Amino acid sequence: MHIECFEYFHKVAKAKSISKAASDAHISQPALSQQIQKLEESLGYELLKRSNKGVELTEKGLIVLKYADNLVRTYEAMMEHLKEDSENGGTIKIEACWPIATYALPCVLYKIKNKFPHHNYELISNSFEAIEENIRNNIADIGVVYGKPNDSSLAYYEIGTDNLVLVASYDYKIDDEIKFEDFLKYPFVLLNDNLNIEEILLDKIKSLGHQPDELNILYKSDSTESVKSSIFKGYGVAFLPYISIKKELYEKRLKLIKISDFSLEYKMYLINENNKRMRKAVSEFIEYFKEIGKESLC
Repeated sequence: MHIECFEYFHKVAKAKSISKAASDAHISQPALSQQIQKLEESLGYELLKRSNKGVELTEKGLIVLKYADNLVRTYEAMMEHLKEDSENGGTIKIEACWPIATYALPCVLYKIKNKFPHHNYELISNSFEAIEENIRNNIADIGVVYGKPNDSSLAYYEIGTDNLVLVASYDYKIDDEIKFEDFLKYPFVLLNDNLNIEEILLDKIKSLGHQPDELNILYKSDSTESVKSSIFKGYGVAFLPYISIKKELYEKRLKLIKISDFSLEYKMYLINENNKRMRKAVSEFIEYFKEIGKESLC
């Protein structure tokens, strides 16, 4: 069984059509059907149901699709790694949690690029879980995340701290310093970005003898910019990473609200595969990042 079989299966599953997938892959329809048949025979299961309307995945097909995407991406990463290793350079793939990728890393990458101008960098924002998985599968070289990795086999290094701070629009009617119980009086937009903010807030509410439904959540959003937009319009307050709102604080579009009896702090970590045979370019990046990272984050 060759990786091409999984590649073709993935294309057919996404296109829901053998003819369209064949056209996109520049292969004849009979040849593509033969590749799918080989895969089915090798695995011992029917993966596609064919009809005049196209194809549908069987239950076993759905399972294979889940892994086929990762297999194909891992294979492509391996081939690129082999090519880059022979060239002793290539592109360093960095994945980071969205606020870090957007607001903290550009300044670091600028300095590292000046130090190693022959290196190329690709910065992608992703979720914590996806970053860790892609590091393990060698799809990404380096990750920058909030909190230590769950996988103890991954190497990690603390590069700094980011506070989640309570903010409101500059003219919003709220005191500059409040207690946590006062915070419960205000409508709240929740940044739902794998930072466990809601869980931490609910634990605090319970410790004060309040009920979970006293947390007045207007809505939840995975987007920092969406939350900012609501706050600008005076809809309520929100906890946001400090690195994501420094500009708006300077421009006096937002203001900080100090909570005297509560704070949220997250450590940021550089993570990578604990691999003795690491590309020289990646090794140089990591070592220089450790040297300048804490002082160079935007």
